[in-house]
Amino acid sequence: MKFPGRRRHKHYFPVEDKDPLLDQISSEDGLKRSYICGIDQIVVDIEAKVDQAFLDEFGLKRGMSQVIESEVTNALYDRLKRENMIDYEFAGGTIGNTMHNYSVLADDRSVLLGVMSENIKIGSYAYKFLCNTSSRVDLDYLQPVDGPIGRCFTLIDDTGERTFAISPGLMNHLKPESIPEQLIANASALVISAYLMRTSGDETMTEATIQAVKYANEANVPVVLSLGTKFLIEQDPKWWAEFVEKHVDILAMNEEEGEAITGFSDPLLAADKALDWVDLVICTAGPKGLVMAGYVDDKFKRETEYPLLPGAIAEFNQYEFSRSMRKDACVNPIKVYAHTAPYMGGPDSIKNTNGAGDCALAAVLHDLSANEYHKMNVPNSAKHEHTAITYSSLAQISKYANRASYEVLVQHSPRLSRGLPEREDSLEQAYWEQ
Repeated sequence: MKFPGRRRHKHYFPVEDKDPLLDQISSEDGLKRSYICGIDQIVVDIEAKVDQAFLDEFGLKRGMSQVIESEVTNALYDRLKRENMIDYEFAGGTIGNTMHNYSVLADDRSVLLGVMSENIKIGSYAYKFLCNTSSRVDLDYLQPVDGPIGRCFTLIDDTGERTFAISPGLMNHLKPESIPEQLIANASALVISAYLMRTSGDETMTEATIQAVKYANEANVPVVLSLGTKFLIEQDPKWWAEFVEKHVDILAMNEEEGEAITGFSDPLLAADKALDWVDLVICTAGPKGLVMAGYVDDKFKRETEYPLLPGAIAEFNQYEFSRSMRKDACVNPIKVYAHTAPYMGGPDSIKNTNGAGDCALAAVLHDLSANEYHKMNVPNSAKHEHTAITYSSLAQISKYANRASYEVLVQHSPRLSRGLPEREDSLEQAYWEQ
C-alpha cells in the first residue's frame, strides 16, 4: 500500500521500509493486507452536451437524477449517436468510481459487489466497464446476470448543470445471498450510496445492501454512506437521518445533500449536525473547499499550528491536528473540525465535476485503510496508543482529499488514470509542507 498523501517528515509508513524488527515480522508471517469493500449499481456513464429543449423532448427534469424506461433509453441514445452529441463514455457508478480511485491512490486491493452481464461481447457496456476499471479492483464477487448492466446519461447544459437519466437494466438485481459475510467482516470499511435504496418491483439491490450493512454492523466494520443526490434525500430526510444514525459511521456529502438531510445550508453546521449521528463527516462544498468533522478524546486532542478560522462555529479548526476517533471509544469526546480551500484555488478550467466528490472520499478511505494496515502489521506502534479510525489528522486528510479531487476536475473522466505525482510540477510544494 502506498502512503496516503504527502508528508514533510518521515513517519511510521510504509511498513515495508527496511527495519530489523519489521523484517522479522515480514519473514515470520508476511504482511497482512487491508482492503475496502463497496456495493454499487454497475453502470456506464455517457456524457453529452444538451439544451433545455432536448431535456423537454425526453421528459427529463433539469438538474435531477431520474430513472428512465428502456424505450426512452433507446430513443435517447439513438438521438445522441445520430447527431454525434456524445462526448465521452466511461465506466461509472458512485461507488464504482470510489473503489477504482481508491485502488489507484493506494495501489492496493478493493472489492466491488454488484452484478455483471454473464455473456460479455466486445464493445458492449459491460466490456467497457471492465476495460476502464483498475486491475486492483477485485471483481471476482460480482453476481452474473442474464441481461445488460445499467447506463447513466450525464446531460450537461450551457450553465454546467448536470441532469442524470438512468437506465437500470439489471443493475438493481443483486441478491442478498450474493453478499459474502466474511468478506464484509474482514474489510476495513463497507462503502454504499443512497442510490442503492432507490429500487422498485422485483429489484433486490436494497435488500442486498441492508444485508451487507447488517454484516458490517455486527463485525464493527465502519459503514461509509455517500448521499449521492439531494433530490433523493429530500423525499424523506427523516428516514435518512434515522438510517444514518442507526447504521452509518462515516457520512460523505456535498453542501446541497448536507442541507437536505440536516436542514443547514452552511457546510460546517451541516457537518456539525451530522456528528449527532456518525463518527466522521466529509462535506465537499465546491469552490469553498472541503469540510471534515469528527470526534477525538479530550486526552488526545492536538491543537493546530495554522491560523484559527472564523465561521459559523468560532475558531472551529482549533484541534484539526487530531486524529479522528469513534465517539463511543472516547471517554470525554470533543468535536473537531478541519477546512481546506481548493488546491491551488481550484483549476483554471473545470472539465468535469462528476466524480470529484467520489475521488475525495477515495482519499479519505485510503487513509482509513492505511490505518488498519499499519495497525495489523505494527500493532505496538505509538501510532496506535489510542484507537483512532484514521492514520492522519483531519487537517492532513482534508488536504489529501482536496488534492485528489483536483485531478478529476481537470479531466473529463470521473476516474483517475494514475496516482498523484511524487513531486508536484507547480510551486505549490508549500501546500503539503504547511
